[in-house]
Amino acid sequence: MREVFVAGIGITSFTRLEYPLVEIAAYPGLMALRDCGLNKIDQLYVANMGAGRVNHQTGLASAVVDNLSLTPAGADGIENGPASGASAIKQGFMAVASGLHDVVMVIGAERMREVNNLEATDFVATLTHPMAEYIYGVTLPSLAGMFTRLYMEKYGVTSRHLAMVAVKNHQHAMDNFYAHIHEPITIEGILDSPEASTNNPYVADPLRFYDCCPVSDGAACLILTTADIARKTGKPLVRLAGVGQATDTHSVADRKEPTDLLAVREAARKSFEMAGVKPSDVSVAELHDAFTILEIVESEEVGFFPKGQGHIALAEGATKLGGKLPINPSGGLKAKGHPVGATGVGQAHEIVLQLRGEAGKRQVKNAKVGFTCNFGGFGNNVVCLTFVKEK
Repeated sequence: MREVFVAGIGITSFTRLEYPLVEIAAYPGLMALRDCGLNKIDQLYVANMGAGRVNHQTGLASAVVDNLSLTPAGADGIENGPASGASAIKQGFMAVASGLHDVVMVIGAERMREVNNLEATDFVATLTHPMAEYIYGVTLPSLAGMFTRLYMEKYGVTSRHLAMVAVKNHQHAMDNFYAHIHEPITIEGILDSPEASTNNPYVADPLRFYDCCPVSDGAACLILTTADIARKTGKPLVRLAGVGQATDTHSVADRKEPTDLLAVREAARKSFEMAGVKPSDVSVAELHDAFTILEIVESEEVGFFPKGQGHIALAEGATKLGGKLPINPSGGLKAKGHPVGATGVGQAHEIVLQLRGEAGKRQVKNAKVGFTCNFGGFGNNVVCLTFVKEK
């Protein structure tokens, strides 16, 4: 199996974009080609969840490869819910590692704000079990709310800990030009003040407005290639060293212990094992914080902190920039944004920036190993990636 390197990267702002989805997807592809100096690819993978339903656009990969004038390269679409981005990166990794292709472009793209928030909520809710959950009105926020309440009762997590995640990630996003939200917040403002109930209403008790990610448009791109081609670009060498994927029961009610995210645990284990590193080796991580509770729990399940102690590490400052293990220096889904098909590629984009030393004011010092966790459904299909800076 050949080693796989990231040659080029590109990204759009994760916000409301008034452009056709095809153009949104193509833009970071152009950025990535310019970043690495390449002008030809063998294969394109496009990650997207909702183009057919939300944008009335099918065959997105075919449209994007033509828009980029990269024909006759192969082009495939990848759909795995909110984990589509990392799934597409996994496909690109396999194509290069196997020798099938030498240069692969991976794009994740979504234009979710073409519909209103109610339609977007229903669209994402189709990820739930069609007969055991969706038909009864279950949504992702409702699952997250119930999960959060159970976790609070079992491990002592409080609403203040959830607010700490939001405050931290909003602060990180202030230094990310591409982030959806550039708004610093305080615990007093969203939790303690008399105006908190108005400024930060409940969405799915105990989760409030500022515990949930925004609905975003956007796209991101990675170009994956061989060691020889990567070295010729002159860019710092970042290797995609580990890929892990795992699943759990589709219906959350079928899980033996509903506060365990077993797919996160197993996907991370596989990724670290392939990369030949341990959780303690990780310098910086991007975790899928669609809801603030998920950053805390994922930080435990991947092995950064013992089970039930992620909120303690958070409160001690371990996960902020300058801490022992910065998590979501991009702002995370919470503030960077969550265009679902683009999210996993956006997470990888941030890690590559960090390992290259190109993250500017949010740069993690001496970053050598980076990790992403891309969370599909409510933890029923998870993909984790480990990146290593090479000399």
